This record gives sequence, structure tokens and C-alpha cells, in this order.
Amino acid sequence: MMKSKVILVTILFGFTIIISSCDKRNKTKQITSEDVEIVKDSILFSFSFVGCNRVQYADWHNDSATNASTANLSVLKRIFEDVTSLKQKPSLFFFLGDLVLAESDTINLDAQLKAWVQLYENKAFSTISDSGIELVAVPGNHEMLFYNTNDKKEYPLAGSTPVWMKYMKPYMPADRNYIKGNDSLVNQMTFSFARNNVGFVVMNTDTYNPGTKENLYGYEGLIPTQWIINQIEQYKQNPDIDHIFVLGHKPYYVDGKPETGHKGFPEGPILWPELQKNEVVAMLSAHVHDYQRMQPDGTGTYQIIAGNGGSDGKAAFFGYSTINILSNGNVQFISRGFDKGNPYYEDVPNNNIKVQDSTMLTWSKNGNPYNAN
Repeated sequence: MMKSKVILVTILFGFTIIISSCDKRNKTKQITSEDVEIVKDSILFSFSFVGCNRVQYADWHNDSATNASTANLSVLKRIFEDVTSLKQKPSLFFFLGDLVLAESDTINLDAQLKAWVQLYENKAFSTISDSGIELVAVPGNHEMLFYNTNDKKEYPLAGSTPVWMKYMKPYMPADRNYIKGNDSLVNQMTFSFARNNVGFVVMNTDTYNPGTKENLYGYEGLIPTQWIINQIEQYKQNPDIDHIFVLGHKPYYVDGKPETGHKGFPEGPILWPELQKNEVVAMLSAHVHDYQRMQPDGTGTYQIIAGNGGSDGKAAFFGYSTINILSNGNVQFISRGFDKGNPYYEDVPNNNIKVQDSTMLTWSKNGNPYNAN
């Protein structure tokens, strides 16, 4: 929620002092002389996110590209090194799915996630695990589904949930809210939590469901929609929460169009209007191997796709994105990255990491659209 508060201009000892912010709830406070001080738009809180780093099937055993983790090693290392070198380090780093290749069976999934965690914790590879940045791991379709060679479609993989929790539970917030009761076992990877004045709702966009007569192998792309909406509404009503973000592997909008099939998820038409109604700043996603930023309805909630984490695809650059919550209530967005190599796993140290896109995430129509979508 982008807030608009009070603008106070005071001339004191020859200096012009401006205090500004934005408050959609129109809260008012009487300004006294004690409140008048020089205020800079400092960063109160920040977080980074990216998804889709796994290698292609053809490179599963390619030592030039990966190891047992099936991660694109050169790109993953580059991203981790850059984020830990930032002067203002993010408090959180969301990895939005497709950390590993799997999408086959639980044996491969188990081995690859185990190797990924070992890589993440390996200080010789990266110091991110010792940097104070909190990793929040989110599953993608390559962790939750299997590929059926008969019809060339993806379906829920039985046993994927306990394998994910076995290795990735330490990288899920200990204070998270999640579904309790009969559905808790399959819905463990959908949760919500708050940091500072920000509410996060994290979705597993490929929640496990068993096969039925209508869907022999189960249904791809399911989410616990009503629970997610309830969490969003609670954050909207919470006076301590100023900004809400919804995150998950799969997006709803791709290339400016809604997607309810494999590119997106079936419940998108139900969920998206709730994001707009409750002034959710953005849906942050991956899945599509590209970087995209859009405001699908022209104003309001953004769809940002950060699937440019190293997997082969049409992304022009590999990197990650960061959101800064500023002291004046504004929401600053920055995407950093480098021109990818050829092949996609090539280490390209001469391709400098730089800001590829930046803007303020205004609720009104964004005056700085990303035209490379």
C-alpha cells in the first residue's frame, strides 16, 4: 500500500525542511515544533527476490554447468556475491522456486535439494548463509510436479511435500502463519508473515492434490485461495502493516495477459481482484524464464516476474530484484543483472552487474513503465 501522509514545509534558520510521505488510510497527526526535523528518505526495510536457476535437462550431468544440485552454478554464485556486497543488504532473500531440476521423482528431488542446501551453506561457494540475510525458500513446479512423458504434461508429484520440508523448512520463517487442521500437511508451503511494516503472503502455486476420476494424476496449479485472501484482508486491516506483497512461483499475468494454464494458475481470476481491492503492492513471481514488470489494470497492483535467475530462456539478463521500503512511505524497486552468456551457463565476469530497471511502485499509473516486456 503506497501511503500519502502530510506535507509540511517549514523555513527554519534559512533552511527549507520538507517532511513527506503517503498514507492511503488518511491518518492525521497534529504536527508540533518537536516533529520538525530534517528527514531523509532512508530505507526502513528491504528484501530481494528471484527464481528459476536450475539447468536444462540436457545439462543435468554437465560439469561445466552444474553439480549434484542442478543449479546454474556460475549465475547463482554471481547473484549471491552481488546481493551480499550491497551497502544496504536486504533483510530477506526470497528464492521463488525451480531451485533444482527434478520434475521427475522423489529420489531425484531428494538428492538435488540435499545438494542445493549443501551448496548454499558452503562458505567457499558463497557467504550468503552467513551474511545475516534471511533466506525464504518457495517451491516451484520443478520441485512439486512430475513430467508425464505420455501426454507431455506436468502433474502433482506424490511425496514432494515431505521431501521439500525435509530440506527447506529451515529456510521458512519460524514465525509464519500457515493452514492448520486436516489440510495442513499438503499446504505447509503456503504461509504468511510480517517484517517491519510489511505483510507477506507466500503461495505454493502447485499444491499437491491426488488424482480423481476426472483428473487421473491430479490438477496442476492449485492454491488455497480463500486462506490466502483471508491473510491479505487481515494485513489490510492491521494498522501496523503499510504494504502487502503476495509471492509465489507462478504468475497470473504474463506478457500483459492473464494465464490460467501452465504459465499461470487456475485461481488467478479469483485472486487478482482481491489483490486490487486490498491494495496489494505487487504479486512477485518467477516460472517464466524472463524479467517482466507490468501494471496489468493500468493502475494499482503490479505483476513482477523475476524468472531470470539463470535458467535458459528469453531473459536478456540474469540477476535479481530488490524492493526498498522508504521512510517517506514510498516503495522503491530496483532490478540488477548482467548480460547472460552463450551458452546460458557460461561464466561471464566481464559482463558487469548493473541496474537494469528501477522505479517507484506507485499505486497510480506508473510513469516509468518497463518497455522491454
